[in-house]
Amino acid sequence: MSPLSVWEKESFFAPADIVIAGSGLVGLWSAYYLKKSAPHLSITIVERGIIPTGASTRNAGFACFGSLTELVADAQKMGEDHMLELVEMRYKGLKRINKLFHDKDTGFERHGGYELITSSPLTAETDVNELRSNIDWLNRKLKKIVKQQKVFQLQNDKIEEFGFAGVQHLIANKAEAQLHSGKLCQALLRLVQSMGVTVLNNIEIKGFEKMNGHLVLHTDQPFTFTTSQLLVCTNAFARQLLPQLDIEPARGQILVTSPIEQLPFKGTFHYEEGFYYFRDLGDRVLLGGARNKAFEVEQTDEMTVTDTIQKELERFLGEVILPGRTWHIEHRWSGIMGMGGDKQPIIRPINDHVFCAVRMSGMGVALAPIIGEKVAALMTGEEAQEFTEFTGE
Repeated sequence: MSPLSVWEKESFFAPADIVIAGSGLVGLWSAYYLKKSAPHLSITIVERGIIPTGASTRNAGFACFGSLTELVADAQKMGEDHMLELVEMRYKGLKRINKLFHDKDTGFERHGGYELITSSPLTAETDVNELRSNIDWLNRKLKKIVKQQKVFQLQNDKIEEFGFAGVQHLIANKAEAQLHSGKLCQALLRLVQSMGVTVLNNIEIKGFEKMNGHLVLHTDQPFTFTTSQLLVCTNAFARQLLPQLDIEPARGQILVTSPIEQLPFKGTFHYEEGFYYFRDLGDRVLLGGARNKAFEVEQTDEMTVTDTIQKELERFLGEVILPGRTWHIEHRWSGIMGMGGDKQPIIRPINDHVFCAVRMSGMGVALAPIIGEKVAALMTGEEAQEFTEFTGE
C-alpha cells in the first residue's frame, strides 16, 4: 500500500504529462520553455538532491563565451562550423538570461574577460604574430554572431595593472561576463513554479519502464511516478539512466581566497585553453580548474577536492595571479561536468517517451537557455527537423 495520502497522490504525485529528471539549469530552462509553448502541460521536476548537485550551483559563475586559444583548439578538433555553432548558442543563451532577468536577480556583471598567455617555446615575435593572426581570424568569423568588430583584442598594457607575474600576453574578450550561479537557479526555480511546475527534491529516479502506454518511473523512495514523457537533464550523471550515451563525468575543483586588499582586477580570466579559470568575487579571488594536470583522476563523479589539484591551484594563485600578496583559502568545493567525445550537446529522443538534453561540456550556464528551448520544441513536435545536427552521435 502506498505511504502517500490521497491529497499527496492527487497533487504532488499525480500522473504528469512530463517528468524532468534534474533541477539544474537545463532542467529548469526546459521546464520554462515547455510551459511557455504548451501551458496546459503538467510538468514535474524530480531532483535527487536537496538542491541541484552536479555543476549548476557548483560552478565558477562564468557567463562563458570562450577564450581565444580554446576556440582555436575547438575549431581544429571539431571543425570551424561546429565551433561557431556552439559559440552562437552560448552568446544567444547569455542574451536570453539578460532578457528574462534583471542583473540584480542573477548577479550578472559585465566586466569582460581576459586570457593569460605565458612564455612560449616560440620566439616572442613569432608568438605575438600568431596571436594577432588568430585574433583577426576569429574576430572576422564572430562578427556575424556578436555584431562587434573586435571581440578579442591584445591588451598587454593591463598585465602590470592587474599585477600578474610571468604573463607574456593578455587577450581581452568583450563578450565574457560573470554571474551568481545560485541566484540564477533560484530565479529560474521561482519562475517555473509560478508557471505551475511542481519541483520535488531528495528523490532519485533509479529506472523506468513502459506500462499501459505510459512510463512508470521507479525511485529510491517507496513510490513511483507515472508520466507520458521523461526528459533526462542530469548531464554528467545521465548514464545512470541512459547508459548508451557518450558522456563522462569530469570534476572541476574550485577555491576562494580571503579578501584581498585593493584587488587590482575585475572580470573573468582564462589560461591554458580555459583549463584554468579565475575571477573576482567581490574583493576575493575565485580560482578553479587544472584538471588537465590529472585527467584520469578527475574523470569521476566523486564530489570531493584533492591535494594534487588544490596545491596546483594554490601554486598558480601565488606565482601568477597574486605574487607577493598575503592570502589564505576560505572555501574549497568541486562540481561535476558532463563531457564526451566532442563538445556538442546531446539533444535527442531515446524512444517515443524518453528524451535527453545533456553533455554541456562545462558551458551549461550559457548553453542551457538554448538547449532548453530546443528540447522543448523537440518534445512538443515544433520544428523537430532542426535537431538532427545536435544529436551528438
